[in-house]
Amino acid sequence: MTEILATLAQLSVLVFVIGSMASMGLSLKMPQIIAPLKDLKLVILALVASFVLVPLVAIVITLIIPLDESVRIGLILLATAAGAPFLPKLAEVAKGSTAFSVGLMVLLMVVTIIYLPLVLPLLLQGVEVNPWDIAQSLIIMMLIPLAIGLFIRARYAEAADKMQSTFGMAANIALLVLVVLGLVLNFNSMIALVGSFGILAGIIFIVISLVMGYLLGGSEGGIKSVMGLGTAQRNISAALVVAAANFDADVITYLMVMAVIGLVILMPAAGELGKRVKAEA
Repeated sequence: MTEILATLAQLSVLVFVIGSMASMGLSLKMPQIIAPLKDLKLVILALVASFVLVPLVAIVITLIIPLDESVRIGLILLATAAGAPFLPKLAEVAKGSTAFSVGLMVLLMVVTIIYLPLVLPLLLQGVEVNPWDIAQSLIIMMLIPLAIGLFIRARYAEAADKMQSTFGMAANIALLVLVVLGLVLNFNSMIALVGSFGILAGIIFIVISLVMGYLLGGSEGGIKSVMGLGTAQRNISAALVVAAANFDADVITYLMVMAVIGLVILMPAAGELGKRVKAEA
């Protein structure tokens, strides 16, 4: 039974990531995605937040809180992987800028492919990271569906409108299934991590990253919320690729638990940010 649920969870991840990327592409045009990234100050702050400040937060947490080795490795690994496919969905819930969320996600994802193989071996001795292994899964699951959606939107706008709702609905259903299955499959692991301070460290890491990104997002509510969520939501896909090649099952388990915890924290947070953006509007 557990194997069947695990297979369904993996399928849900595929449907959600591919569906959400295609849905974003079908609803946007390339200039809409590029336009927010023309703000050089905002781009620099986003890169500093995700690739300098977040890793520093993780390192400080591992120095202050006594953590098992697998938890320490998992937390640092998460801190070096940005550009999560869940960001556009979180931005939608937060009533943030969808175009900026897609542009930021792609930017962080591309930088992660270059950054992670260079920095992670410095933070974790003995780690070997193949950039192509990371890039391959991200390109197939995220960039290609997004590119196809953008192409259809640019050439066949009427068809894109009809297809977008279908892909969007599929992604929403897959996300709901994924959260439920994640809680069911990882419940025992989550309980076991309570005594090891692993969950506490993860919650502190996510909350600090969220607040830090939000404060660096400027004055516009729709941009601030996306910055905060984009900084806090890490790229589990990239982290799992590295973990599978370099570490034992305990690190992978921690990453899966953190994926669930991240959604449980950030979905309600996105809803609260959405209320704030709506009130400001």
